[in-house]
Amino acid sequence: MKKMLIALSLSGALLGGSVAWAEEALTAASTPSENVVVTETTDPSLTTNSELAAAPAPAEPAAPAEEEPKLDTGDTSWILVSTALVLLMTIPGLALFYGGMVRKKNVLGTMAHSFVAAAVVSITWVVIGYTLAFGSGNAFIGNLDKIMLSGITTDALTGTIPEILFVIFQMTFAIITVAIITGAIAERMKFGAFVAFITIWSIVVYAPITHWVWGGGWLANDGALDFAGGTVVHINSGVAGLVAAYMLGKRMGLGRESMAPHNLTLTVIGASLVWVGWFGFNGGSALGANGSAGYALIVTQVAAAAAAIAWLITEKVIRGKASVLGGASGAVAGLVVITPAAGFVTVGGALAMGLIGGVVCFWGITALKRALKADDSLDAFGLHGVGGIVGAILTAVFASEFIMGDKAPTDMMHQLWVQLEGVLATIAYSAVLTFIILKVIDLVMGIRVANDDERMGLDLSQHGERVE
Repeated sequence: MKKMLIALSLSGALLGGSVAWAEEALTAASTPSENVVVTETTDPSLTTNSELAAAPAPAEPAAPAEEEPKLDTGDTSWILVSTALVLLMTIPGLALFYGGMVRKKNVLGTMAHSFVAAAVVSITWVVIGYTLAFGSGNAFIGNLDKIMLSGITTDALTGTIPEILFVIFQMTFAIITVAIITGAIAERMKFGAFVAFITIWSIVVYAPITHWVWGGGWLANDGALDFAGGTVVHINSGVAGLVAAYMLGKRMGLGRESMAPHNLTLTVIGASLVWVGWFGFNGGSALGANGSAGYALIVTQVAAAAAAIAWLITEKVIRGKASVLGGASGAVAGLVVITPAAGFVTVGGALAMGLIGGVVCFWGITALKRALKADDSLDAFGLHGVGGIVGAILTAVFASEFIMGDKAPTDMMHQLWVQLEGVLATIAYSAVLTFIILKVIDLVMGIRVANDDERMGLDLSQHGERVE
């Protein structure tokens, strides 16, 4: 709890412009995050036996030189492909998935959110986001040594891949995290306010949480498991979306007018592209072309399939029909739930997580959504927030020694607490900072479109275009 309070104090430093970091670095040799490949070397000459112990001690040899990391072309090729696949998840995947679910008068504006997120976050990431996320810094935030990617040469490595490739691979994660939020604010947010929000949010919310988990920060040091972004991406974006939905208020006519999706064909195509792209999202997080990547792919596929089936069955029982939109939503739920565990669980664990995730996320977009009374337009919180929370907690339950070897948790209850600590810290930090950012923007320029503009539709009112 102390660390969570210290983490929240970081918001004051980030928004106030002063650099009064909450805590010094825990150690100069912090445990590497799950998203960084570390090459270990073993010197067999250090092994002794009884005969060698009885022999006269030779002169002390010079310490062997440490083996330098080497570029692996196979690993590099896989991460090049994975980077393209993760970007595919946002443009065109998420753009189509969200675009098909809104009313016709808002389809271009909704798709523009994903497209512009890719443009804006690409710039914020290379300018300052990467160094805040992966700079050495302290337990809560990276330093500014790599601002504008300073010092990253073509020869610099992260594990066995070029660091510059790691930069853009992680950039695609930042992009889709921001784009997921747009599902909660669809059909009523000013475009200018949206651009201002994602510019600030990607720097002061996404980058610090990334550092906590993957950049050698305090959650990594505590042993939190997040293979590909359960906390960093999904809980973070889902909570931010929920807060934004509350602050924007409900869409005009909600509950009185039809809000039916205008083109579910686009949504199914988008969901399919997201599913395929998720192979790069989870498989690429192994940072190598290896068995870990292969297992991440198979558990990703199994969890998505299991969740889609569980969702369809649940929907059939409760509503009498299994919808196509339900199947697509269920698959996405399974993909979200397995993300933090993709490198840690067996196929059996993935099957169980997918079945649980499909049912719980269905509850998240129905009963929980009604209880929260927030107009989360396209269920960003119900799918990503709820799914991320479920996945993070179940990772502790299903983390397997068969997959992780000596790195597997030995005390499930302790690991559950560590996972819950990460969930609560992410929720608190993301919620508070999102509220502050939106409040400031609302005071400066307003965040919601005028009533007449909302009735007209965002395509015409914000962009001067429409789909005929």
